[in-house]
Amino acid sequence: MAFSVHVNIERCTGCGNCVIACPVDALELFTVDPVTKEKIYAVKNGKSVHLDVKAELCAGCGVCVKACPYDVIRLSGKGAEVMTEA
Repeated sequence: MAFSVHVNIERCTGCGNCVIACPVDALELFTVDPVTKEKIYAVKNGKSVHLDVKAELCAGCGVCVKACPYDVIRLSGKGAEVMTEA
């Protein structure tokens, strides 16, 4: 894999903007029911418990990064915006 998606899950609010914006459906937002261990597609107490990135589907386009209003998603490697000092 030439790139990877990094999510600061502690700051993620679970708004779902990244999931909606992803053109290849590589992101999945869910919490887990502790009793059944089943995925629940909702947010618990205003916090996302898990954002699953399906690396095999991710195109590295960075749309999710731009869609996040809380700046908690980073893309590294191919397709990432490289910050340089002037």
